[in-house]
Amino acid sequence: MTEPRIAVLLPCYNEEAAIAQTVAGFRAALPGATIYVYDNNSRDRTMEIARGAGAVVRCERLQGKGAVVRRMFADIDADVYVMADGDATYDAASAPRLVASLLDEQLDMIVGSRIGEAAAAYRRGHRLGNALLTGMLARLFGRSFTDILSGYRVFSRRFVKSFPSLSAGFEIETEISVHALELKMPCAEIETPYFARPEGSTSKLSTWRDGWRILRTIATLYRIERPLWFFGAVGLLLMALAVVLAIPLGVTYAQTGLVPRFPTAILVTGLTILAALNLFAGLILDTVVRGRREVRRLAYLTYPAPGRGA
Repeated sequence: MTEPRIAVLLPCYNEEAAIAQTVAGFRAALPGATIYVYDNNSRDRTMEIARGAGAVVRCERLQGKGAVVRRMFADIDADVYVMADGDATYDAASAPRLVASLLDEQLDMIVGSRIGEAAAAYRRGHRLGNALLTGMLARLFGRSFTDILSGYRVFSRRFVKSFPSLSAGFEIETEISVHALELKMPCAEIETPYFARPEGSTSKLSTWRDGWRILRTIATLYRIERPLWFFGAVGLLLMALAVVLAIPLGVTYAQTGLVPRFPTAILVTGLTILAALNLFAGLILDTVVRGRREVRRLAYLTYPAPGRGA
């Protein structure tokens, strides 16, 4: 039996105050792993410090965490991938436990759900936004994780190499979660400590801007992955509006035999046609999505299940 190759992936942007501590923490926790720091156009000494700490340092010029994750997943070949942020907020000492669970239970993803160890670690607005988005994802897709925005995750090789990353920014965690839910991958969550940033390190996450982008990503993914429900709902709303407008016309016609409000009648006809078009569009796209999901599932199954000696 051979030990699995483990890669630690650390996307970074202006993290000179925390990157050395982060690399040292993962090096101590996973001494056999290769630690990769992907710099995203930092204007400070992040690359220099990371290289001095013993990490393999590479660059991604396209700005955004989603672009960095896409590049890391494409470039690096390993059996197990541990992804965290380079800001020393995630508990590196928990990594062996996460990796062992992934291998022993043959899972494809483990989410390190965060438990704040300090009030400054997990701001109240971010906690509330995370809860709202997590609940929305559960309602839209039937199940969810308790912390969909956690950046601390462990992946199998078949997850990483079958994941069609499209996101540009911090909505990447949402896209990763939806990918796992859609393909019904074996996943788990394990609680891990979450710490405040070291002095001199600042968060790059904007509560409102990135929250809106994550919300928009969920809506877009729902439209793509659940087209029958999405377009069916639009069609139902249009049909309901058409019925409301048609009732007075029907009453007038029953009483007088006339349709005096032609513009309203034309509007009702147009709304009914649009409702029918939405329904048929949803049915057609649902067939397309089912076929695309089967192709993604087959691509996922071309890689062996994770496990020691696999």
